[in-house]
Amino acid sequence: QVQLVESGGGLVQAGGSLRLSCAVSGRTFSDYAMGWFRQAPGKEREFVAGISRSSTSRYYTDSVKGRFTISRDNVKKTVYLQMNSLKPEDTAVYYCAADRGATYSRVYADAYRYDDWGQGTQVTVSS
Repeated sequence: QVQLVESGGGLVQAGGSLRLSCAVSGRTFSDYAMGWFRQAPGKEREFVAGISRSSTSRYYTDSVKGRFTISRDNVKKTVYLQMNSLKPEDTAVYYCAADRGATYSRVYADAYRYDDWGQGTQVTVSS
């Protein structure tokens, strides 16, 4: 069983920054591609960013490109989401997820590919 625990959410003014962390249990973190998703009230969950096992592939949804950066530390078994220039429309619950079936350099945006999910952390951006 893989467990994921997010942290780092909070309330920030527009233009500010936050860094989300997701600590992952399990011995084979380096075998997982990792993704961040978010869900705003009344909206469907959407992909935000993903990183491959090798960190060579990183993929972002268009609305966060140039503002968000995903990274991972395989020793600490943690994936990060650095969020800069935050906007009110970034307000959502952010979830990290693990894809245990991804090949070494692939990462996917499809939620159904991800096997394990965290409980989420709230990010609120005020205008």
